[in-house]
Amino acid sequence: MRELPSRGISRQKIVACLRFPVRTEHRKKVLDYPPLERHPKSRMADMRTKPTKTAETGAGCLYIVATPIGNLEDITLRALRILKEVDMIACEDTRQTLKLLSHFEIQKRLVSYHEHNEITQAPEIVIELEQGAKFALVSDAGTPAISDPGYRLVSLCLRHGINVVPVPGASAFVAALAASGMPVDEFTFIGFLPSRQAERRKALRTLAAEPRTIALYEAPHRLLDTLEDALEILGNRPAVIAREITKVYEEFVRGHIEDLVAAVRKKSPRGEITLLISPGDGRETNVASSANTAPLARRVEEIMKESGADRKAALKQAAKERGLTRREAYKQLLVTRDE
Repeated sequence: MRELPSRGISRQKIVACLRFPVRTEHRKKVLDYPPLERHPKSRMADMRTKPTKTAETGAGCLYIVATPIGNLEDITLRALRILKEVDMIACEDTRQTLKLLSHFEIQKRLVSYHEHNEITQAPEIVIELEQGAKFALVSDAGTPAISDPGYRLVSLCLRHGINVVPVPGASAFVAALAASGMPVDEFTFIGFLPSRQAERRKALRTLAAEPRTIALYEAPHRLLDTLEDALEILGNRPAVIAREITKVYEEFVRGHIEDLVAAVRKKSPRGEITLLISPGDGRETNVASSANTAPLARRVEEIMKESGADRKAALKQAAKERGLTRREAYKQLLVTRDE
């Protein structure tokens, strides 16, 4: 990176803005911006009242460049042109990006930008952009900022009036939806579910009434747990596992969630996975519906009678069914045990 300029906004002030995204008036004070008029009905007022600089002014520009998710032939001609023309490329993993650039005989300076350094790296990139540099932001695969690092840098650029230009391309969940055979006139994309079971089950409960097709990413080692939780909470809905899209071992597994659970138990999946869950087709039954409507204390007693488990084990199972932590379940038990 270039040396910090002697005048203008300091690196420390920009870092402070990223670390502490507090009240708007405080944020303006930190960045030495003049007072801005806020539109009373819009959260984006700050970005609109400070217009972004256009490429014609000679100011810096940040290009959000989508890269292939597997097959290198999926890169666009525009993306190749931008990667050749920019001054530097900010990438999630320099080794992965270097493979892509080498394949197309592109030589550029690479800057590491990932989830572990974006708080400190974003201000450095903004300083370069304010001096007129052109940057391309890429991830290992797909579109940056979509379940990948990029939001903080884009947000900071807009606050500093720096032009941000999207260069669209391949997207795993869009490709999966297109080939799924599910209703996709409307859909909900939720990225990754929480990795912890209690939080994941809680998130699935919020999606139980979702009338649109649900698209999400999942890690191979958590796929079975996610499917089992989805079967219990959402019911046996139509679903699709899209694996390794555009790659040599691309695979689509279609059926109902129950069928996918059996398939994953039989053969553990590998690679990048997109999971699609359709709205109900009338065949689904919510395994946990009756258990979840009963008071917790009553459910604990039922489990003890059915399985012969002690109270502690029964409470643990009931908490798992409802997506509760042990502490939350114990508190609820104290309230409901007399019901």
